[in-house]
Amino acid sequence: MLQSTKKILLWLFVINLGIAFGAGLYESKIMFPQWLISSPESVYRWNAEAARRANTGLNFWVYVTTVPLTLLTLANLIVVWWTQGSVRRWWLIAAVFALADRIFTFSYFIPTMIRLMSNTLSQPKAVSLALQWENLNYVRHAIALVAWLAALKAFSLLYAHHANKALHRNNF
Repeated sequence: MLQSTKKILLWLFVINLGIAFGAGLYESKIMFPQWLISSPESVYRWNAEAARRANTGLNFWVYVTTVPLTLLTLANLIVVWWTQGSVRRWWLIAAVFALADRIFTFSYFIPTMIRLMSNTLSQPKAVSLALQWENLNYVRHAIALVAWLAALKAFSLLYAHHANKALHRNNF
């Protein structure tokens, strides 16, 4: 496989994972509190209308992770098999963690948010489900962070390897 294709896929993977991780934190800290509203008495209320208005799934995530990160994860899983050396281990860790994130997202987060936005749940059930979604989202952030950091490590090793080869080639 062409070295330039590998580099491009890893570049895109690192960039997209970073954007996804940062945007996930933003959604958790800025958007989600507008959907799950807490009163001073620590009583929660799920605001399905606010979640539907924001509709971050269709207005943002589909363009950043649902399609691009999923395709990049699959492409990187394929490319990593034609990679050798220490970069391969880190790249494989990144791709496997990103795949875990994608599976978790498609199997739990998307369907659960669709249920929460449907406004068909009672308030107690919606609040309970939203709190579970929020707590599991921290796990998803951790998975995405590991994927991103491992991809960054693979990226640095790939470029260190190429720099060493170029240096060695120029010295002889």
